[in-house]
Amino acid sequence: MKPNILLIFADQMRWDCLGCAGNPVIKTPNLDKLAGSGILFRNAFSPDPICVPARASLMTGNYPQVCTGIKGNGGRIKDGQPLLTEVLKKAGYRAYACGKLHFLPYSPPGTPRLVHGFEQVDLHESGRIIAEYDPEGKMKGLEDYFDYLSSVGWHGYSRAHGVGNNDVRPCPSPLPAEHYVDHWIANCTIKSIETHRKETPDKPFFVFMSSPKPHSPYDPPRPYDNLYDPRQIPMPFGTREMMREKNPLIEMIYYFKALNHLSPQAWQVIRSYYYGCITFLDAMIGRVVDYLEKSGIFENTLIIFTADHGDLLGDFGSAFKVSHLNGSVRIPFIVSGPGVAKGRISDSLVGLQDILPTLADYAGVEIGQKVHGGSLIDTFQNPEYKVRDVFYSTTDGGIGASVMVTDGKWKYIYTEAGAVEEFYNQIDDIAEIHNLADKKEYQETLKFMRNQLKRCAVEFNDEKVLDGEDFVKRDIDRESFKNLPVSGMGWRWY
Repeated sequence: MKPNILLIFADQMRWDCLGCAGNPVIKTPNLDKLAGSGILFRNAFSPDPICVPARASLMTGNYPQVCTGIKGNGGRIKDGQPLLTEVLKKAGYRAYACGKLHFLPYSPPGTPRLVHGFEQVDLHESGRIIAEYDPEGKMKGLEDYFDYLSSVGWHGYSRAHGVGNNDVRPCPSPLPAEHYVDHWIANCTIKSIETHRKETPDKPFFVFMSSPKPHSPYDPPRPYDNLYDPRQIPMPFGTREMMREKNPLIEMIYYFKALNHLSPQAWQVIRSYYYGCITFLDAMIGRVVDYLEKSGIFENTLIIFTADHGDLLGDFGSAFKVSHLNGSVRIPFIVSGPGVAKGRISDSLVGLQDILPTLADYAGVEIGQKVHGGSLIDTFQNPEYKVRDVFYSTTDGGIGASVMVTDGKWKYIYTEAGAVEEFYNQIDDIAEIHNLADKKEYQETLKFMRNQLKRCAVEFNDEKVLDGEDFVKRDIDRESFKNLPVSGMGWRWY
């Protein structure tokens, strides 16, 4: 029988928040163990560092400008696009999802859910469906996790701290750890695999174990809120003053989310709670892996761990995703299982759009059409194999597109708003402190990378960022950001 596939997905998890990636403080023993039994890809990126388009790229193998037509946080996967679930089902797999899908639009009550080919789904959308259709929380059947909480006597308490999905203020969850969302997702994952083995033991499974964490609210259950001494947490990169030479969106977020009221010490506490969420997720991954081992199916299961994008977490005074700075665009990426080299590190440039063609190749089935992503199969036994020479990423945070290209050593970013150019040495300046775009000695290299970006924009159907031989430019008034109303803080649904 073909190997089983377990795709473990985190939400808004930075690439550098793994012990195996060199973080000296964070505790991720189970993910470190997976990396030790497989390959850690340390040059992995999101094709679009926003939730919905990143997930659309994961599902289709294509950039969002093609698979949904929207590079911001919206858009439905178009009919006719390949789907990871359908490709694997052609190879004999059954497809299950446990946790967050974030496929838009959300379906109204009483209508079928939009699940893009998953046969069984235990759904949690962090209350987004409830917020849209049932803000008082009186209905059942919208999000399975909230129904579960009602069944165990904790109705409404997951959001009783009053902290919103895009609010950085940290707080512990009011829920006991055994009822926290990642514990529930691990339970659902184990149950799905158990049910599959009883009902269809002659078929391999594909399980998408998708956590909504460590995305805000940064609310780990006790005692994970107190696991880290905030004084020992690595400090954010850069200073607030440096944001003026970067994508204007990060300065907009600085005011829009009232981050200007946070002290350096507050950021350390925020980051310690974020770390607590990751360590709890790691423990839940450990529970699932332990189940696979005890069931005797671990050796025949390919496991991939990655995330949709990162989180600036105070870098340059700002937070969240959308920018092409490393804190936002780089992601963790671990592969372990049959046919994968053990204990290796790969510097190959990879991304979420590569997962569909990789798993199709792994399962021995044709996709049926060309996609933007490439198969990573050759890296599984030869981690030094180069999947591509440069990696392209694109996004739109609402004030104009931002596009990026990197060859692993150099990274060039162009942002339409303010026509901002950023150019970083990724070997000597991983923190991206020094923008070299205006340095005379780097102009030839910058010009080369700029041309690479233009070439990729054409290759990946992203020509709207181009204006003839140049890039599109949009005027922006950074001073106006100071007058923006604060939004998204402390909202809840019941």
